[in-house]
Amino acid sequence: MSDTTANLALPYILPSQAQKHVTHNEALQRLDAAVQLVLAAHLATPPEDPSEGACYAITTPTAGAWSGKAGQVALRQDGAWIFLQPRHGWRAYDLANQHPVVFVDGQWTDPPLPQDPTVSTLGVSASADVVNRLAVSSPASLLNHAGSGHQLKINKAGPSDTASLLFQSNWQGCAEFGLAGSDEFAIKVSADGSLWKTALAISADGHVRTAHRPLVRAALADSSFTPANGSQTGFDTLHLQQGGFSLGPALPSGHGSSLVVPADGIYLLSVHLSILTSSGHGLELTLNDSTILATCQGTGGPVTQSLTALAALSAGDRLTLSHTGTAQVQFGYGKTELAAAML
Repeated sequence: MSDTTANLALPYILPSQAQKHVTHNEALQRLDAAVQLVLAAHLATPPEDPSEGACYAITTPTAGAWSGKAGQVALRQDGAWIFLQPRHGWRAYDLANQHPVVFVDGQWTDPPLPQDPTVSTLGVSASADVVNRLAVSSPASLLNHAGSGHQLKINKAGPSDTASLLFQSNWQGCAEFGLAGSDEFAIKVSADGSLWKTALAISADGHVRTAHRPLVRAALADSSFTPANGSQTGFDTLHLQQGGFSLGPALPSGHGSSLVVPADGIYLLSVHLSILTSSGHGLELTLNDSTILATCQGTGGPVTQSLTALAALSAGDRLTLSHTGTAQVQFGYGKTELAAAML
């Protein structure tokens, strides 16, 4: 029979052995270290002032009291070193790093995860909670393919629920896309995190709507008159309007107001002109009372004309119609009017 136990190498008390208490105490010392093993540090050389009872994982010593003991555990007991040879599968608590370790293939390493782990929360350099059960704090995240592709799925319980991606700035919501409150795919934006506008919505049939895209169809109320040469006419009715188009101050001519552009962008502008009689006339689409964006001329009547322009406009710009010559103009919806849309 061996003089020591198979796993912890604890010495047996042998028959007719003198001073049996020495052997017994040696076994207790080894048990005191191995049971509930705590590693104070991973070192290559003994610490200058080791604590009594402290255990150290020996790395790669080159000389001194730990020479030739690489991979063993050094126990400080009664001012001397006792060495234990850990076996595959031993577990300990790493005091320096504050987490458990396991002895595998001659070194202490983190315990392996279960083959199919299930956790209620998971934080990666961040604190998860009952709502944000997965929390990641990182400069970037990579979701790579296994095989030929990769698909990220976000599911919701029913049509009125939400399955979306929310983008924040300083923890305030600024943009969101996905299925937010319906089964219609939408992109929403917010300036304050509370009032949201749907910039784009796509139905299940593939129909695309942009409910806040600036566009307008503007005209004066139904009437016919001859604008004075060099005068301006504007608009008093917005028959179709979204995205913030509005009417500015009344024009000096007394015929409507300028049309105010709501946002910076490239706009497609189209003017329809309806002439009853003319001895020679001209019409200009004018920006801010100074810049001519498009023009047309004609004579006789009745006649309809149109002019189109593509222009870079800024928020607050004003659009009016400038008249030259002498012509009786028919105003109103479907007659003389301006249509504008941001591209």
